Amino acid sequence: MPTHTPDLRVDPPIASLVAAANGDPFAVLGPHLTERPGTLLVRTFQPRAVEIELVRPGLGATAMTRVHPAGVFEGTVETESQPLLLDYRLRLRDGDGTAHEIDDPYRYGPLMNETDLDLFARGEDHRAYRHLGSHVMTVGSAAGVHFAVWAPNAARVSVVGDFNGWDGRVNPMRLLLPYGVWAIFIPGLRAGDCYKYEVRAGSGEVVQKQDPYGTRFEVPPLSATIVHEAQDGTWNDQWWMEERRNANRWLDRPMSTYEVHLGSWARVPEEANRFLTYRELADKLVPYVKDLGFTHIELLPVLEHPFLGSWGYQVTGFFAPTSRFGTPDDFRALVDACHRAGIGVLLDWVPGHFPRDAHALARFDGTALYEHADPRQGEHRDWGTLVFNYGRNEVRSFLLSSARYWLDELHIDGLRVDAVASMLYLDYSRKAGDWLPNQYGGRENLDAIDFLRKMNTLAHQVPGVITAAEESTAWPGVSRPVYLGGLGFTYKWNMGWMHDILQYASLEPIHRRWWHNQVTFSMLYAYHENFILPFSHDEVVHGKGSMIGKMPGDEWQRFANLRALYTYQFTHPGKKLLFMGDEFGQVREWNYDGSLEWDVLQYPVHGGLQRLVGDLNRLYRAEPSLYELDYEPSGFQWIDCNDNENSVFSFIRRARDRGDFTVTILNFTPVPRTAYRIGVPEPGRYREMLNSDSALYAGSNMGNAGFVASEPVAAHGQPHSIVLVLPPLAGLVLKWERTG
Repeated sequence: MPTHTPDLRVDPPIASLVAAANGDPFAVLGPHLTERPGTLLVRTFQPRAVEIELVRPGLGATAMTRVHPAGVFEGTVETESQPLLLDYRLRLRDGDGTAHEIDDPYRYGPLMNETDLDLFARGEDHRAYRHLGSHVMTVGSAAGVHFAVWAPNAARVSVVGDFNGWDGRVNPMRLLLPYGVWAIFIPGLRAGDCYKYEVRAGSGEVVQKQDPYGTRFEVPPLSATIVHEAQDGTWNDQWWMEERRNANRWLDRPMSTYEVHLGSWARVPEEANRFLTYRELADKLVPYVKDLGFTHIELLPVLEHPFLGSWGYQVTGFFAPTSRFGTPDDFRALVDACHRAGIGVLLDWVPGHFPRDAHALARFDGTALYEHADPRQGEHRDWGTLVFNYGRNEVRSFLLSSARYWLDELHIDGLRVDAVASMLYLDYSRKAGDWLPNQYGGRENLDAIDFLRKMNTLAHQVPGVITAAEESTAWPGVSRPVYLGGLGFTYKWNMGWMHDILQYASLEPIHRRWWHNQVTFSMLYAYHENFILPFSHDEVVHGKGSMIGKMPGDEWQRFANLRALYTYQFTHPGKKLLFMGDEFGQVREWNYDGSLEWDVLQYPVHGGLQRLVGDLNRLYRAEPSLYELDYEPSGFQWIDCNDNENSVFSFIRRARDRGDFTVTILNFTPVPRTAYRIGVPEPGRYREMLNSDSALYAGSNMGNAGFVASEPVAAHGQPHSIVLVLPPLAGLVLKWERTG
């Protein structure tokens, strides 16, 4: 941006305009009353023009006079109209001789509704994206784009782009007091135009910022916002949305989620290892997930982010799917394809922090606007990011509107909130003296708590939508309703279960007898929250190795261990989540900048594991006992949780119809066990519905020939019992069938 020195020989408002320092451009530009009745003065600033004519439809053209060498022109017209009713155009001839006609943005009055502005200022505008940002519209007979941005402490804000040579002097905006919102309607612009806001801070510093409410951006590392207008006819998922509307209670429904990082699920090696587009993913990812039987896809943040290595967790575009894979309409097509296939779409949403990139939210108007000014509140030391000021009304409107945008406009079925613990605690990852207590002297972030409750209340107003928290502490009531004092999430990730079972599964089997309670402990707190059981991306990065790499023993034992572990996950109370690549035993640790190891599926152990995951999903969805009472103690009963010497676990899962139940037995040693007796509640036949040691899954194919019959022998407090062959490192799922 060149430095503009004002010409003090002319009127100060014109001088400040030329210097790109005028905070009230509508007082200088456009039509204005003069002392002469019936005469209006029209002023325009066009730095590239050498001549300008003022053209009135049906009344001819009037030459305008240059009144400042930088390109300020004036002209007078005789009219009885008020300034805002004057209809005219500007005919420009530029220095290269080209001529063109434009409409004057400064002949239009404010277009924003004061009620909307007031709601925004009070933190109660949950659809602020409808008013702020850029919007294609027609005013009178003029088609163009309306821009609005919140920057209350700026001295001047302009819209810059190719259309004005990125010159901040040309299209300065009107400040709408007392709301701190700057706005302008620029005729002639259209969808596809690139722009930024040029912000002059009170200190005089000038920066160019992307639009906080932008819904489309250039592909990083470029960072301009793109005016976007959603295409008609994108959605063909009406049946899904209607079904979702009638399915408000997800707690007693099957929910098995495939977590995906779109940039590394698969690449196109023949084309410089490029990403798949949203539409290619609709063609390839969606059928794959459907074939494996998952009910949902969870997307690692696809919100626009500048640094690929952040995996999307450092967001700069809170209303925009990343342009790396296509346009917002392309993203809609992916969501639509999921819904038409009967698959829900969950989105990782990141209101906990944002990056320091100069083109984005950080110090947006030259002050700490979205973040706290005090680094003891406003910085995440671990991540080098900034913390939202949840107590500021306009920030609340911004974040709540972002959540509602994805749910309403992009048909997302649920939000998973990342790093909730970092929001809840003022001293999160901080040393003594490096944090500020709340008004009561405590460590709880009261503003963040209030924000999360409002967010969850708002999200649950959308029928059938769920929310989930990644919360790594013992904060009480994360998934309890707000009216009962909880945070209001539908679900909480069970990080304790994940940590304990992975620690147990990584042990050599001979040592597992000493760590038996790592498996049984989860049932002591299983009903404190509505838990999701996650094996997520966090478990296969930063030197932790892949899931198959965590398992001990030789190759056969590693895969058998993992098959048993997944059988335990799918039969344990709680919804399920599995990260991409885990379903077929990817060997190397996940790399965000490459593709999954699809080539390993040529080997039987990998293909067998993939088949098992598909069969577990189908069994899970088919058996109400495995999901209906996930969050009620009546849905689970240990048969034997004390056989630590053999590292064997057995339990019952029940449906609401208590006569509908399944029995799971897990042998976490490589020792086959014959004539192993467990108690059962009912006489009859117990059909082997799934055996993770089946040859179908590259196991040793040891089992029970399809079923076993009960005996009238009491065991484990049950009136009947069955005698089983327990395959090595395997899980069995049996279904009771009444006989006679």
